[in-house]
Amino acid sequence: MGFAPFLAKAGSTRSKASPVTKPLLAALAGETHAVPPIWLMRQAGRYLPEYRELRAKAPSFLDFCYTPAMAAEVTLQPIRRFGFDGAILFSDILVVPDALGQVVSFEKGAGPQLEPIEEPAHLSRLRDFDAEKLAPVYETIDRVKSALPAETSFIGFCGAPWTVASYMIAGHGTPDQAPARLFALRHPQAFAQLIDILVDASAAYLLRQIAAGVEAVQIFDSWAGVLPVNEFENWVLGPLERLIAKIRAMRPDIPIIAFVRGAGSQFPAVTRRLSGANAFGLDTAMDAAFAASVTPAGKALQGNLDPLALIVGGDALKRETDRVLSALRVRPHIFNLGHGILPETPIAHVEQLLSIVRNQKV
Repeated sequence: MGFAPFLAKAGSTRSKASPVTKPLLAALAGETHAVPPIWLMRQAGRYLPEYRELRAKAPSFLDFCYTPAMAAEVTLQPIRRFGFDGAILFSDILVVPDALGQVVSFEKGAGPQLEPIEEPAHLSRLRDFDAEKLAPVYETIDRVKSALPAETSFIGFCGAPWTVASYMIAGHGTPDQAPARLFALRHPQAFAQLIDILVDASAAYLLRQIAAGVEAVQIFDSWAGVLPVNEFENWVLGPLERLIAKIRAMRPDIPIIAFVRGAGSQFPAVTRRLSGANAFGLDTAMDAAFAASVTPAGKALQGNLDPLALIVGGDALKRETDRVLSALRVRPHIFNLGHGILPETPIAHVEQLLSIVRNQKV
């Protein structure tokens, strides 16, 4: 594919010394450090010119995700440029529906497009989860793990059952996930069946990522915040609890980060019910001090700088970064955004953020 030079360059930075303690894994193990490890959600993305250059060479976004040389290169780009403490696998949450036999594509300017599940009978279109269809993802992991600096942790991920189901039912992204909510209200048994399918498939997928070489995994429930309390229990907490238990049963050693965006007042229930997780991601709207006060001792918190503050930079970025650092200083903390980095983010502001976090007076 012509990307060997990129990977060789990344591999040349690997430490030749004896293994070092990885700051991000240490935080996930419950260690508190004055200077927290840092990585950013969507750190491999359109704000980087090198990403845009490579993306232009792929026929589609799904092709981009399924071409290991490309996916490995963009996973490594932000590590090479910024030296983050964690590299997150470059892929997409919708590869799971693809491996379940649902038709998935990405249309330019329109986002993901799936053949919608509009009635219970449409569940018959799905097949058993085909883990081998995602072999390119595992090859990407193999390429990245051998090229990372010795101190950099490698994070795998998947979408949570509720969030993935919302795309599978609507056939595209929606602002309020109404199609999935309506389906769940009209057809609760069929929706529960879909959630169970996704719990099993997601567990199998994460376990294959772990076997391939990732050192921690994050589960993204990006649309949990739209649900009322009873539906939050049924479609967020219960499925995530089962998913984490399946991973724990096979790999009790692997660190798990649960990112339940929009949990709000349900955050204490998240930390209580998802006790198998090592860390909890905080979204932008979460009061970090409140989260710190209700999270059990020894559990790490991850977050939660506003991505807009990163766009603005300067004094606003310094002020908001210091606020997060102050609120979470007393416990295991992984510095991150409250959601993904935005495409218009200036590279200089990412550099400023790293300087603030790593050079703070403690």
